[in-house]
Amino acid sequence: MSRSTPYQPLLLRILHGLTGILAIAAMITGFLVYNTFDGRFGKILIPRINAIIDIHGTLAVFFLVVFPAIALYSFHAGNKRLLQQDSLQKLTEFGRPIWWVSLHRIANTLMLIASVLALISGRMMKEEWLPTGELNHSWYYLHLIAWVVIIFCLAIHVLMSSKVGGVPLLVSMFLLKVRTEDTPSHWLNGLRGWWGNLSANFGTGNNLLLRVVEVMVLLGIVAAFILPLLAGG
Repeated sequence: MSRSTPYQPLLLRILHGLTGILAIAAMITGFLVYNTFDGRFGKILIPRINAIIDIHGTLAVFFLVVFPAIALYSFHAGNKRLLQQDSLQKLTEFGRPIWWVSLHRIANTLMLIASVLALISGRMMKEEWLPTGELNHSWYYLHLIAWVVIIFCLAIHVLMSSKVGGVPLLVSMFLLKVRTEDTPSHWLNGLRGWWGNLSANFGTGNNLLLRVVEVMVLLGIVAAFILPLLAGG
């Protein structure tokens, strides 16, 4: 591995890769659902996939199961890549390196929020709505908006990662090299230490805004699991 290539923790690479694959697959199949049953805002002529709603729903469920792990990792071990107290202020410094970094952080944070909205709204939708032409439900519109925001933020995430860290940063997420202290056998001790410090550190620090976003996202994840049950879905 080149000295110019940063090392990414193995757990981050696993979570990032798994959630990335599931998210992209869900976005693609989500577009195919829209393209098949809606298409009011534009569509492409491709063969119809009758089971596309089931495929999209299955991918979304897997994403819901994995998402809490990447969310917790992002808000704690990866919090430097998320919204900071001065991120909005730094957006006024256009063209400077901190502008690119701040835009990257904001996009990453918005992507977490939009993912929760997509999960909640998708879970609250009924499978029969779109096939029967019921396209004006609020949950469906929220799902579409969340999908657009995720696409936009994902594009910024990739572009800004390339801008901020260059090709070495992008390559580092796919490297197979693992340091001895980063092997799975060391994860349990690390997890115990992290869990022991989580409650103590949750309300500390000066990034209150990010803590508020974290609470919103975590409550949203809980809602994605519970609301369909309460609604009889």
